[in-house]
Amino acid sequence: MQNRTFLQRFISAPEFGPLVLLIVELAIFTTINPNFLSGLNISNILTFTVELGLIALAMTLLMTAGEFDLSVGSVFGFSAVVMWTLFNSGLMPMELAFLVAIAIAMFIGWVNGLFVTRLNIPSFLVTLGMLLVVRGSALYITDGFPQRTWSAEGSWMADVLVGEFTINGFRVYMSVFWFALFALATHYVLTQSRAGNWIQASGGNANAARNRGVNVNRTKVLLFMFSSAMAGFAGIISSIRTSAANPNSGTGYELEVIAMVVIGGTVLTGGRGTIIGTVLGIFILRAMRNGIVLIGVPGLAYNIFIGAIILGMMALHSWLERRHNAGT
Repeated sequence: MQNRTFLQRFISAPEFGPLVLLIVELAIFTTINPNFLSGLNISNILTFTVELGLIALAMTLLMTAGEFDLSVGSVFGFSAVVMWTLFNSGLMPMELAFLVAIAIAMFIGWVNGLFVTRLNIPSFLVTLGMLLVVRGSALYITDGFPQRTWSAEGSWMADVLVGEFTINGFRVYMSVFWFALFALATHYVLTQSRAGNWIQASGGNANAARNRGVNVNRTKVLLFMFSSAMAGFAGIISSIRTSAANPNSGTGYELEVIAMVVIGGTVLTGGRGTIIGTVLGIFILRAMRNGIVLIGVPGLAYNIFIGAIILGMMALHSWLERRHNAGT
């Protein structure tokens, strides 16, 4: 009876659907093309997974609190432009330029949070406006062109952020460890800390949370700041890895990140989120992007698969939720 109870809880968990989908996806791609699970291809998947994954972790906390941030894609590109403009012009060393870029990203998040909490403007509209402001700023600074190339070789900061090494022939970037660290930290915050209770309460019922002493406004502002900081951090990591700071980089990332979080089982209306589910959602979409290319499907069809997966996962989550509420 105990095993049956555990099985029922496992199946009704929001992470169950994404886990099954990921396993099926891996099995299909590997069957069609065995190179899908080769060491080289897994290394490539992990490399590109990290940058969007960092943003998705922060977005999970923010969406659990009942808000969205559509400006993360533009902050992704803008932060790298700011850092390399300061560094290439000789105004600052790389390390200081990095800190300034992250500070500006946090300021952007702070402004988003104030507009949402103080002026009661929906986060969708606030961050949509900020997306245009930040993207326009990046284009203005660079005259619409990517930054000139540079070399970050020999910089300890570049090695710490995206240093490359091999383990038995398997290439790994340091950014993978940053992703793992933040995944563990955000999971702990959401599930084991008082702050996690505040986040879930803010998204579940803000008025009830305030009556219980939760500072809902401060919680949401801090989450907006964290979301922007993670977007900036991910953009800088990407710029060091690719040796390019393109003002248009990150375009469309905001929607893909939200898709990862939703597929993972975080509730769109707030109140319940899962970092484990988000990690699964991250790998689902990144493996999908990689796999459809390996098996010969045109890359332009990627959005078709994303849309189908989102619709399917929403239907599955709804079905599991109804079964859970019915006690079956």
